[in-house]
Amino acid sequence: MELIAEQLVVLARVQERLHELFEAALSRDVELQAVLRKIVTTAMDLVGARYGALGVLDTERAADGLAEFVPVGLSQQQLVDIQGLPFPVGHGLLAHLLHDPVPLRVDDISAHPDSVGFPPGHPEMRRLLGVPIHIRGHIYGDLYVADRLDGCPFSVHDETMLVALAGAAGLAIDDARLFHHLRRDAEEFQRLLAPRLPNLSPFQAAAAYRPAPTPSLLGGDWYDALLVSEDTCAAVIGDVLGHDVHAAAAMSQTRHMLRMLLYDSNSPPSNILARLDRALQAITDTPVTTACLARLEPTATGTWTLRWSVAGHCPPLLITPDRQAQYLFVEPDVPLGVDSTLPRHDHTHPVPAGSTILLFTDGLIEYPRRPIDIGLERLVALATEHADLPLHAFVQALMDRHPSDGRDDLAVLALRPPSA
Repeated sequence: MELIAEQLVVLARVQERLHELFEAALSRDVELQAVLRKIVTTAMDLVGARYGALGVLDTERAADGLAEFVPVGLSQQQLVDIQGLPFPVGHGLLAHLLHDPVPLRVDDISAHPDSVGFPPGHPEMRRLLGVPIHIRGHIYGDLYVADRLDGCPFSVHDETMLVALAGAAGLAIDDARLFHHLRRDAEEFQRLLAPRLPNLSPFQAAAAYRPAPTPSLLGGDWYDALLVSEDTCAAVIGDVLGHDVHAAAAMSQTRHMLRMLLYDSNSPPSNILARLDRALQAITDTPVTTACLARLEPTATGTWTLRWSVAGHCPPLLITPDRQAQYLFVEPDVPLGVDSTLPRHDHTHPVPAGSTILLFTDGLIEYPRRPIDIGLERLVALATEHADLPLHAFVQALMDRHPSDGRDDLAVLALRPPSA
């Protein structure tokens, strides 16, 4: 009975470690290298080993070489001593598993016929337990542990636990790789949807978009800008409700429809948004969308006027040449897709020459369980700190140091009228 109870305790430990392993593999913040290291530390903990390593087979080149080798348990000095040494290739016990991918338990490394000793600077090890890791029927690499902390040989029980761990590790690694590829493809897809700003001379313009880090959260953030006459620039930023392929497609459709309306009309922003709202509800199934559409127009005195209309979106931020910043708060109209019969309103504000107008989505400022006002205040501090930068560098600084939690996609569009 005591033996059964002990095995149940060990089984519970294995299940707990495997759960942690899968959480690491599927975490949006963890790269594959960290997952590999987590596998090694889990193996060391399960069998009480002093050292551990994971070797990844190099499938691109020689079949008996390693593309990666992740050692754990070495001191900082030992890591320095072996730095630059080539990965094991073609011989030795570490290569043994590559040629014969079955569990290997060795009580005396130096006495094994395949042993070739240790390279300079490598700590001496006596006992070894290694198991192969398979992914989709092919060997991915080998998991090793060396020298139990209690000095005892590795047991059959240790081998069984490591084999079980290797099976789960293969699934976790495969999930981590698929997650990485999916995230990369999703980011590329959304970047392709984001427009490349045209030449807006004499205005300066810069924009940036960053997808949500979770691949399944395809975003609906969008922006656009164009000249509607030789001295008037229109700019828009918006956010389609939802985080899926439908939201991303609706975002693209909305942006293109709005661009046609801007080219075809010199109407005020409120009229353009009203026409867009009616068109979207009549001929598409686009979900609720927030937007801020603005026009930057010259005045007779050499300054500028910002004329804008807000459909449930964040307010524009105006930063003057003397680095004074203010949000242009107004009572927002309802988002697009809610009720196209409700009126929309225009608002105006003077813009000194050389000022910066910032349009952004809520992904730039939102942080769960924190008032939105804090995000807005931090964005003001960040924007004024970098207001003297060239516009592209200014936008990049906002993207790199944004005050949000970074879980949502975010978009930024900045405009500067000429100084004179």
